[in-house]
Amino acid sequence: MTSATLTETHHQTRLKPPTPYAVVLLNDDYTPMDFVVDVLKLFFNKTEDEATVIMLEVHYKGKGVCGIYTKDIAATKVSQVNQYAREHEYPLMCTMQVM
Repeated sequence: MTSATLTETHHQTRLKPPTPYAVVLLNDDYTPMDFVVDVLKLFFNKTEDEATVIMLEVHYKGKGVCGIYTKDIAATKVSQVNQYAREHEYPLMCTMQVM
């Protein structure tokens, strides 16, 4: 095998990074602020302070980003949060959007 052949057959293929998805909580008029803080701590590993900041963003701006993940992880988090909220009889909605 010549070096020219080696160069031609071993070119690099670059993989593009996975598309990031934001997991977002949406405001409603019924879910208590404490419950939202608990969700952020439980499912997104936020500290009390971090969770409070995001909860206030949800409350005052209508939505707040919980984290940025790959598609599969984001979808799992959305599903877990929505199921948890329903189990506790709150209408809290969690969605995901492409960044």
